[in-house]
Amino acid sequence: MHTIVLATQKGGSGKSTLAIGLALAAIEAGHTVRLIETDSQGTLSNWQSRRVYAEPIVDPVYVAGEIEQRLQSLSASGVTLAIIDTAGDIGAATTAAIRCADLCLIPARPTIADIEATASTLHLIRSNDTPFAFVLNQTPILGQRINNAATALCDEGTPDSAGVLAQPFIVMRNDHQDALSAGLAVSEYAPAGKSADEVRGLWQWVEARLDAGLTADEQPIVGDLPASPDILSAMFLKPPAETAAAAS
Repeated sequence: MHTIVLATQKGGSGKSTLAIGLALAAIEAGHTVRLIETDSQGTLSNWQSRRVYAEPIVDPVYVAGEIEQRLQSLSASGVTLAIIDTAGDIGAATTAAIRCADLCLIPARPTIADIEATASTLHLIRSNDTPFAFVLNQTPILGQRINNAATALCDEGTPDSAGVLAQPFIVMRNDHQDALSAGLAVSEYAPAGKSADEVRGLWQWVEARLDAGLTADEQPIVGDLPASPDILSAMFLKPPAETAAAAS
């Protein structure tokens, strides 16, 4: 069984919507999927209560010490993919989930605040040697802001830069929120739409990443990234203590 964790210390980044979209795309691809909710806000549980279909089941697990045990139980029961949606903070449950992950996805909207918020999450992920990728989410269809955000998140000089920034970017469209309100994934709500195509494409990227089995040591180094006048300098991608020292 593979385990994917969506984590970032920023509310409103679209973690839950991405978790749902990826879950249904994986089911369409033949996987047996379980969603695990560690965020007491209950977005996934509320979505399931509006849903007319049984799958995927949402398991609320709010106690950090129960996460690994639940994953082991799911694996033994034949689940092939677990997707964990975390809260918008770096609490014990998020830390435990990251330790169990085969891949962490860090969603970020193309804004300064969202990119700033990746710093502590990235530091935690790296300290646990967990493979990761950024997902640019809720982007405009076109614009320099996307390019600036992508540059800030991914060193263009790194030969394997595609290993840090997932493809495709997920454009902000009403289909995502309309599907959430209806208790559906976007690929169910508008199966022939562009949003559904993007989420399916993201799942294909993630699945290839999981199948490749890259370790954290094989990850591209995200560090001295090129600065942009419209995005913060790359120092926010350093651990918080280093950032504070550099700012003082």
